[in-house]
Amino acid sequence: MSLLKDIDSANDLRCLNREKLPLLARELRDTIIDVTSHRGGHLSSSLGVVELTIALHYAFNTPEDKIVWDVGHQSYAHKLLTGRRTTFSSLRQFEGTSGFPKRDESVYDCFGTGHAGTSISAAVGFTLARDMRGEEHNVVAVIGDGSMSSGLAFEGLNNAGILKENMIVILNDNEMSISENVGALSNYLNRILTDEWVVKKKKEIDLLLKSIPAIGDKVSNFAHRIEESIKVFLTRGRMFEDLGFKYVGPLDGHDLDILIDTFQSIQKIKKPTLVHVLTKKGKGYLPAEEQSHNFHGVSAFDRETGEFLSKRGGLTYTAAFGETLTRLAATNRDICAITAAMPSGTGLIDFSLHYPDRFYDVGIAEEHAVTMAAAMAAEGLRPVVAIYSTFLQRAYDQLIHDVALQNLPVIFALDRGGVVGEDGPTHHGVFDLSYLRSIPNMVVGAPKDEQELQRFVKTAVEYTGSPIAFRYPRGAGAGFPLLEKIEALEIGSWEVLQEGGDCAVLAVGSMVLPVLKAAEELAEEGVYVQIVNARFVKPMDEAMLDDLLKSIPAIITIEENVLAGGFGAGVLEYRNATASDNAIPVLRIGIPDSFVEHGASSILKGKLGLDKESLKKKIFSFAKKHAVNKKKTADKQNLPKVKG
Repeated sequence: MSLLKDIDSANDLRCLNREKLPLLARELRDTIIDVTSHRGGHLSSSLGVVELTIALHYAFNTPEDKIVWDVGHQSYAHKLLTGRRTTFSSLRQFEGTSGFPKRDESVYDCFGTGHAGTSISAAVGFTLARDMRGEEHNVVAVIGDGSMSSGLAFEGLNNAGILKENMIVILNDNEMSISENVGALSNYLNRILTDEWVVKKKKEIDLLLKSIPAIGDKVSNFAHRIEESIKVFLTRGRMFEDLGFKYVGPLDGHDLDILIDTFQSIQKIKKPTLVHVLTKKGKGYLPAEEQSHNFHGVSAFDRETGEFLSKRGGLTYTAAFGETLTRLAATNRDICAITAAMPSGTGLIDFSLHYPDRFYDVGIAEEHAVTMAAAMAAEGLRPVVAIYSTFLQRAYDQLIHDVALQNLPVIFALDRGGVVGEDGPTHHGVFDLSYLRSIPNMVVGAPKDEQELQRFVKTAVEYTGSPIAFRYPRGAGAGFPLLEKIEALEIGSWEVLQEGGDCAVLAVGSMVLPVLKAAEELAEEGVYVQIVNARFVKPMDEAMLDDLLKSIPAIITIEENVLAGGFGAGVLEYRNATASDNAIPVLRIGIPDSFVEHGASSILKGKLGLDKESLKKKIFSFAKKHAVNKKKTADKQNLPKVKG
């Protein structure tokens, strides 16, 4: 019998008898596994917090009591229990249920998330607003141990402890964020275990337990199995208490009775309280338990075997970057690689194995990564910060003040540039060309394929004139084999791929290949366009642009980036600053001034007008409207072959 089918709100959940909650937990896990096996998503983290989620909604009066989820990877059980049960099968699909908490999706989602470390700061804000209004509801932040490496999390803890307001932080300790946790904090409890005082107290407790008649040995053995709990108990969570929090725990994060009883009792504590909960990532699904990293973010898989159903075809841009950097590092000992808790996601696993003394994973601390890289560059090293485009946004101040202002040659390899699909607006890398182009001293580029990506990597590690950033898309490349001999690019150089006189199309990065395909079909319809691979967004190839402004009747710019401040804006700025009164028209194609929702990338690009068919129609219409000579500008049979 299904319990979940009758739960459309937290109030329905709270009507269940406690003894039925373990059955509900099993049903939630089964539903999450079933849907993610078809739709993909964040599986292991959501499986690990099923009991925790039930206990939170059972013990607290949600949605009046506010639960703030950190990152949101673990929010699937929360969604199923709060009115999205019937739409959960549309998880991460276009116009379906979001994979992250989203304010306009449910009243239970009090704060939208997607990047790590925000929950405590948001909870402080909700707490202060509550107190200013004279209200009395609870505010709870749920943060994973991986997110605790984020500087923002400590800023929130620091402020909350000083304010001494009534709020609750749940530390979900599963010993894993996405990749293995790194840094001093993740080793904090392990270091405590070796403290002389702790070791002494452990021995005293062990002797005391063994002295209990008949059951002493069994109790002692059990105590050893919960050594993690003992070491924290002995120190009384001293770090958090020193920060002004009442420390409670650690608790078994899969024991519903303990969780519910604790959550009900701590509501009486009128000061900041931190509850330490121990959970197992992937709990209840053996493949995810054994390979929690592989099942963090999954594509469709066979739930019986745990085997993924499809292998992404061809070499990915991520792999091409990682392989190239590793190869170049063999002959350049100044090259070092930096990641913010994403060694696998950024393609740096092989680099870390070959050159462990030149590989640095700083945890979820993007600001620190950038400033650290700036100082390394100041000492003559060639630091490569490999990071998702959307995550580099978190270090914008460091980009300006610590890197560009000092003109330090830090290299930024931006993965997931452009639309990334089902993860949605918090993860689309559609702002980087704009926020980087506006920074003085910054070189900004985007390769058209995996071979040109190799050339960008080589260009960057050899160029010491200024910081340089290049962005590339998620997923498989165009299918070109990797270059054996890699040649550097001339900074600021563009490349003409096809001649044509009706108009010029300046395409950036991921838009080049779709434009080439569209141009082939346009030629059959009598429209001949010049295709330019505008691989450098800054500096632009001003010599080529000058020629185009004088010889071509119209220009189209195409970028998988927001139009505001992007590449097309740069072309317009240059035209307006240099051209005469009869300046040629420029059409900018890109992402409008709105956030892009979640969904398959192919669907999103179609909606945005960035797929081949949409581009073909726009180019055809604009070229026909502005072409000076309506005759064919070249014989169809004698068109130049496409380069590259």
